[in-house]
Amino acid sequence: MPSFDDYIVFVDESGDHGLASIDPNYPVFVLAFCIFHKQTYARQSAPAVLEFKFKHFGHDQVVLHEHEIRKNKGPFLFLRDATKRDPFMADLDTLVADADFTLVASAINKVEHRARYAEPRNPYHVAMGFGLERVFKELQGRGCAGGKTHILFERRGPKEDAEVELEFRRICAANATGKVLPFEPILSHKTCNSSGLQLADLIARPIGRKIINPTQPNRAYDIIQTKFRRSPEGVAKGWGLKVFP
Repeated sequence: MPSFDDYIVFVDESGDHGLASIDPNYPVFVLAFCIFHKQTYARQSAPAVLEFKFKHFGHDQVVLHEHEIRKNKGPFLFLRDATKRDPFMADLDTLVADADFTLVASAINKVEHRARYAEPRNPYHVAMGFGLERVFKELQGRGCAGGKTHILFERRGPKEDAEVELEFRRICAANATGKVLPFEPILSHKTCNSSGLQLADLIARPIGRKIINPTQPNRAYDIIQTKFRRSPEGVAKGWGLKVFP
């Protein structure tokens, strides 16, 4: 009988990892890792996502996608009506605020990254390394030892998925913790309708916006920042949020 950890981690990204052409309006790449206790996820967070969907759509087959919500696209076209958008967004804020998870995020400033290194590494790979190391330290701090932890990523394409899995296993074998990380990747299609992946999808972009323009009002970030992994002194920087370089 395989030994599994009590936690599951859902990962999503914001921005593209390319360095050849950098969008001046969004020059960062963010990878967000949402750490859920399985029991809490199964009994509270996943059912809350279903209830949210039943309330606003009448069924559970809609996939919550931050980009489509922000742009009022696809099944979220009705959000162009402010009388519907306002209660929807208020309930979405509550959904994220009530979700019981610990957040680890890695953000790569692509302009500085490209300028600093003659041969800069893939921002996705850099962000994944920082994230996995911090997820491991968080789980280690909770007394997890020996059990396998599954890390769920959204599929992006055959080539990208193969590169992610290869880099994931390389990081697990050799990393800054000096330990072999007991993690196993699962790459899932967005259409699998995972509540955890959909919650993670709502997390990454507000972090990127906060880094790009820290003085701009950012209601979503104000909620999200309460989830960050923190030092014993309550500091998120370097613990739950790694900005590089």
